[in-house]
Parts: sequence; C-alpha cells; structure tokens
Amino acid sequence: MKQSFFDAHTTGYRHQNARLLAQASAIAYQSPEVIQPEILKWGFSQFAFIDQKDSQAFMAGNAAMIIIAFRGTEPTNLKDWMTDIKIRKKPGPYGKVHRGFLKGFQVVWPEIRQVIQEWQTQAQSLWLTGHSLGGALATLGMASLGEEAKPVHGLYTFGQPRVGGKRFARNFDLDFKSRMFRFVNNNDVVTRVPTRKMGFRHVGQVLMFDASGTLQTDLHFWNHFLDRVLGRIADLGKPGTDGIHDHSMARYIKNLGRKENRKNLL
Repeated sequence: MKQSFFDAHTTGYRHQNARLLAQASAIAYQSPEVIQPEILKWGFSQFAFIDQKDSQAFMAGNAAMIIIAFRGTEPTNLKDWMTDIKIRKKPGPYGKVHRGFLKGFQVVWPEIRQVIQEWQTQAQSLWLTGHSLGGALATLGMASLGEEAKPVHGLYTFGQPRVGGKRFARNFDLDFKSRMFRFVNNNDVVTRVPTRKMGFRHVGQVLMFDASGTLQTDLHFWNHFLDRVLGRIADLGKPGTDGIHDHSMARYIKNLGRKENRKNLL
C-alpha cells in the first residue's frame, strides 16, 4: 500500500489511514532488513529501528508525516505480562498504568523521542500505531507526547490490551479521544485484559469487526459481546481458541480490506 492515499493532515478517522497503519503494525514484527525496503515502497525515505531489551519499534518518515509503529507480542508471551507481579499499576503519563507495559515503553521511548526531535519539521504530522502489546506501548507514547503538549495527529491500535486505570483513561480521553481509534476483532480476548475488575479501563473510540468481518461502531453491539469474550480470558495463550485466532493481525488487515468496510464511519 502506498502512503499517497494517506491523509496526513486530518485528526479524524480515515479508513485509508487505518489500512496503512495496520500494515505498519504488521510489518513491525519483521527484522529491520525486511522493514526498510518495504516502507521505501510505501514512499518513506526516513527509517529508524529501535531495539532495547524486549521492546522494539520502527519509525518511518517522509515530507508529510512520521509514523511510529511499536512491535507487539504473541498471546503466549503476552500472558507473561499478565502475572500478578506485573499487573500492578505504577505512576505514568496521565495517571497510573500497567507496570509491565510502562517498563517496556520506557526502554525504547528516549531513543524514539530523540529521533522525533532530529527528524520532525513543521510540515510533518505525527502518527502512532501498534498491535497487541504494541498498541499498549503506542498508547503510552501518545500519553507521553500529550504531557509534553506535543501535537499528535492520530493513534490507531489493533487488538490492544487495557493500559491504565480510571484517572489515566479520563485524562487521556480529555486530550485524545477524538483522534484515537482502537480496533477490536470479534472475540479477540487480548482486548479484555487486564480486566475492569482489576481497575483497568480502555481509552479512545472503539471500532469492532463482528463475526462476519463487518465494521461496527455501535456501543450496544460492543456490549452484546462482553459476556462471550469474558468467558474466553482463561484461554489467553492457548492455541486453537477463537479468541486467539481473532487476535491475529492478519485478520485485522483482511477485515479492513473488505469492500463494505472501506468508508469513514465516524
């Protein structure tokens, strides 16, 4: 997909933007040797790959924009982030957040922040994206930029877990709800952890693919699925379950490419 279809100047939802950022979230799982020639085809001449401990991200830039794409993790590995010791909250940007997610974010953010400072011109808008754990890290990135009053045009995440508590969610949404779009694919179980009973809340605007792959924005539709999905949380990390299959980034990309979904819904 070429970035020429990307609207780099909007802060509202654009389906073509979602599709390119989904591709960026998917390719973030690859090595820098694979990523760089691919994003060159998309029209990006600037490239940086950040790899610190267990967290990775890549950055792509051209005259109009900079994209920061955080790498996610497999559900079996994500389960390790959900142990009792790591599920605790810790003060972070905008409020208390998941301690494990914050630790993973903090090891890569200084280098990302430095690249932004070196690259960004007044003409370049800033975009963040990620799948799974990558979506959680991208959300923390947007919150950090918000605390610095750094303009961010948009955040698109796919199958991300909850990041922070009530105060974090309230403060984040005050600044960014109108430009944060959180995709959920049907029974994707990762989007239901950590649970609300643990004090965690989602942020942004939810866009949900139903079982047929059709994009929904009706909150009543979302609530209809809660009981079904909550019953699958115990299956997190187990192969062959519907909730894990629905977490696949390939399924998000497939659904975004469906003809009936190629329109702006918000």
